[in-house]
Amino acid sequence: MAVAPRILLVDDDPSVCALLQAQLTRRGFEVQPALSVSEALRLLEDTEIEVVLTDIVMEGMDGLQLCAQVVADRPELPVVILTASERLETAIGAMRAGAYDFVTKPIDLEVLTLALERAVKKRRLVATVERLSRALEEATGFDELVGESPVMRKVYGLLGRVAQSEASVLITGESGTGKELVARALHRRGPRSAGPFVAVNCAAIPETLLESELFGHLRGAFTDASAARVGLFVQASGGTLFLDEIGDLPIGLQPKLTRALQERVVRAVGGKDEVPFDVHLITATNQDLRAAVAEHRFREDLFFRVAVIQIELPPLRARGTDVLLLAQHFVERYGERTGKRVRGLSRVAAECLLGYPWPGNVRELQNCIERAVALTMREEVGAEDLPEHVRARRRPRPALAAGEPVDLVSLEEVDRRHILRVFEAVGRNQRRAAQLLGIDRKTLAGKLARYGAPEASRRGARGRRR
Repeated sequence: MAVAPRILLVDDDPSVCALLQAQLTRRGFEVQPALSVSEALRLLEDTEIEVVLTDIVMEGMDGLQLCAQVVADRPELPVVILTASERLETAIGAMRAGAYDFVTKPIDLEVLTLALERAVKKRRLVATVERLSRALEEATGFDELVGESPVMRKVYGLLGRVAQSEASVLITGESGTGKELVARALHRRGPRSAGPFVAVNCAAIPETLLESELFGHLRGAFTDASAARVGLFVQASGGTLFLDEIGDLPIGLQPKLTRALQERVVRAVGGKDEVPFDVHLITATNQDLRAAVAEHRFREDLFFRVAVIQIELPPLRARGTDVLLLAQHFVERYGERTGKRVRGLSRVAAECLLGYPWPGNVRELQNCIERAVALTMREEVGAEDLPEHVRARRRPRPALAAGEPVDLVSLEEVDRRHILRVFEAVGRNQRRAAQLLGIDRKTLAGKLARYGAPEASRRGARGRRR
């Protein structure tokens, strides 16, 4: 059942106050009357109000003065002013006092209702944005990483233990999950934060140039080598070298990289001298390197060199309502960057974001919100601002009262959504899902049966028979 918007009606004429209260109550508002400004101010201290509706002409402090005080004390609370004057000066005075809107007398009830509904919507939007912003500030995170889902809390715990280590780190996860963000966070939190952070994408550089890029070359070592070049291993000395997409490293280059990591020296292309380096190596891939080793696409000795510590980033679809925290984070970022007063998400937009599986992970969500902020003409991102394929995946959710936070549901419902999402994300493999969720498989099986989940994959079934 929807919660009736609560209006504080301020008018020193008892008959007018009673009439308006009756009319607005029939239109679905809960009206709290106040026959004086002093009574109104007292009620504002003790009562949860969503909109102040005040007459402009009253004894003592008038409506404009009340408006100015409310705006000063409670800037998030919209004020609608009633006035018998249609003069421009009156409208200007109301706006200068900070009024959200004003309605002239004699009152057209349709106009007044529309003004109050817009004001309520604005107040509830502000409340939702404030709630999400507080959640962003209070969310357990690591450096610039955003999210507070159980799977991300596990990642943060591991990152906290790894940050001070000099051991090589391999970050795995699907494309777009934020592997370079994690690498930069480890660098900033680590003992080498004062040194350089040097990143290279192994898949983006042709094989003929990658060796020179990593190890350097002498002048004349090959065609177009008009000057000597220092390689990235040496450039990153004293800091961190991040090799992204290391699974795409050419097989012919892998022995030289293995030796470099073992001896901590590099030899430039065309050179004879070995140059020492001192880097903390972090690598990343979206591939299964163990499978690549088994298929002889990746050297086993190199794998053990780069994967001393492994960190697996979960896909966005397994992170529950982190989607909304991340979306709010991006709304604020791009709103500020573009100068737009975009504050948050509409309820329907939030439902669309929660229902979409995000195959491109955080990077896809970021691009989606950047587009939405660019397109929206309102203070909130609406479903119509989202791409069609995101809108089409909206899932039915439990009915919520108007204006309530989009994720304000029972703990049972939150548990159900998250477990089913993780179960689907790991291909319905109960063993893997139980590991990610941090519960035993018997508990997971019981929950899946209660939630009416689809059957486990054959791979998961084989795991159970073992």
